[in-house]
Amino acid sequence: MCGIAGWVDSSAAAVGPGVIMAMTAAIAHRGPDGWGRWDGVSGNGRWRLSLGHRRLAIIDPAGGAQPMVSNDGRAILVFNGEIYNFAELRSELELLGRQFRTRSDTEVLLEAYQAWGIECVSRFRGMFAFALWDRVRERLFLARDRFGKKPLFLWRDDSGALAFASEIKALLAHPRVPARLDRASVAECLAWRYVPGPHTLFDGIVKLPPGCWACWEGGRLVQVSYWSPPDAGYSPGTHGGDAVAAFSRLLEECVALRMVSDVPFGAFLSGGIDSSAVVALMSRQSGRPVETFSVGYQEAGYSELAYARMVSKAFSTRHHELTIAAEDVITALPDLTRFRDAPVAEPADVPIHRLACEARRSVKMVLTGEGSDEVLGGYPKHRAEPWGALYRRACPPGLHRRLVEPLAAALPYRHHRAKTALHCFGLADPRQRLPRWFGAFSGDEVAALLALPVPPRAIDPRPFTVARRHSPMRAALAFDQASWLPDNLLERGDRMTMAAGIEARMPFMDHVLAHFLAKLPDRTRVGGRSGKRLLRLAMAGILPPEVLHRPKVGFRVPVADWFRDSLQGWVHELLLGPDSATRDWYRRDALVRLVEEHRVGRHNHEKALWLLITLEHFQRAYRLG
Repeated sequence: MCGIAGWVDSSAAAVGPGVIMAMTAAIAHRGPDGWGRWDGVSGNGRWRLSLGHRRLAIIDPAGGAQPMVSNDGRAILVFNGEIYNFAELRSELELLGRQFRTRSDTEVLLEAYQAWGIECVSRFRGMFAFALWDRVRERLFLARDRFGKKPLFLWRDDSGALAFASEIKALLAHPRVPARLDRASVAECLAWRYVPGPHTLFDGIVKLPPGCWACWEGGRLVQVSYWSPPDAGYSPGTHGGDAVAAFSRLLEECVALRMVSDVPFGAFLSGGIDSSAVVALMSRQSGRPVETFSVGYQEAGYSELAYARMVSKAFSTRHHELTIAAEDVITALPDLTRFRDAPVAEPADVPIHRLACEARRSVKMVLTGEGSDEVLGGYPKHRAEPWGALYRRACPPGLHRRLVEPLAAALPYRHHRAKTALHCFGLADPRQRLPRWFGAFSGDEVAALLALPVPPRAIDPRPFTVARRHSPMRAALAFDQASWLPDNLLERGDRMTMAAGIEARMPFMDHVLAHFLAKLPDRTRVGGRSGKRLLRLAMAGILPPEVLHRPKVGFRVPVADWFRDSLQGWVHELLLGPDSATRDWYRRDALVRLVEEHRVGRHNHEKALWLLITLEHFQRAYRLG
């Protein structure tokens, strides 16, 4: 797990050697164990390039330094992530005559490219973002893992110059990369609560999409998708054997692969079924007590520490826990905004970062339960989507607008989830409906709030590309896997853990597991009212019943209560005070109404207010014009 950065430019325009040092220094938190650089020039002298690396040593700490040069000197690699099947691939490569100097997965990746070329990415089981310079073909090869667990940002201009990095702050350290606001992304962020890829809030800086590789040759960049979430393509079938047993074996394999490490590691334990299942399977395979880490809140109704302690006791883990308060949010937001180079889209970023800092005191790597809901159907919306399809057939759009929408709007504060569901049921277009389930503002609300002029931009169709024969629930899962996960949750997981210099591995985010699950019927996989039926059956008799059958909570943070109580004045001053950096982005009457409706308890605007607050912190940090 590391941070990478680099650039390629014409020899006449290329910057000095100090630039790559500045770029890697900007992401030093990702790699506190060392750094390196490699500089080169094309054979005809037209192009110069520089590759930089910051290292967090997990596998082969003594031998895996980067940039790494292949045995024959042809290829130079900077790599962020882990290849979990590197031992298997190494054996295969050795049979082909490849020789190795280290025990690292980095060298396996390098030699895999030498043996199989660009097609090597299809053989990797892991999380990765890398850049490889092929000196013979004079080609820069960049790639990102299937689910997008590891980030890779790009900037390029019309001259053919290209810069890349694990985080945007490293790109901004390059003197040719401008810091300008992408106004279309502001509008998308208000609707989705994050900026959907490939865009960012920085004009001209984009993400390499998940499951994609790109090749730069002679100033031209070609991008190719090599993988899509299987829920976007498979038709569910029937499993010939025992689906629960097969799933159990596969999940245990996913956990075991992610326990390969040359440094101490542990697990984040929320007390929910996902992280509890990971801890249970780790305990089966570990010769020593698993280190577990949990976070709670002073407000007892939001804290899951009691359930986490129950799981810790059941599996005899060495347990660590901490508690956070409203003041911790105020203190953390400015720093976390800079770590993320974006608004802190989820309140859960704060406890996850605090948890990572606590874990870093005793381990360098953790396993988490991230991604389970998005492959096993754990959110209420997954089970609501089929009912929404029936509703739209029964209730004409005109009747919905005239009768249902006003009734939903009149529901009291505590029924905000029902209001969201009723609103989504009325949206026939999946490009509006699927982001709206977890979004902050509807399209009409964005138009009523935003005063900034916004250029039109088409939405990337890929998260919505699902065959008509698929169920509504499967379309929601495909959207989550293609957009909600990589552009929000996985981005959060990467930034908040790497900000503390710790690696996070996610057993549920395994493409082999995803392909298995996508072939199962919805009922087998998701089940009824509680969701994640397959996981609950697999963990029956292993997890405590209180944990196995409790409803989903997630990393909930009591911001709705805080915004009406202890943080009420802070919210008003941030958004409406004289020092606000974003108040001119919005129409004041709409902004005042939003703040006031939440304060008096008329409506629950916690998602919207959190987003506006974090956009304010973002603009204060970067002052983009």
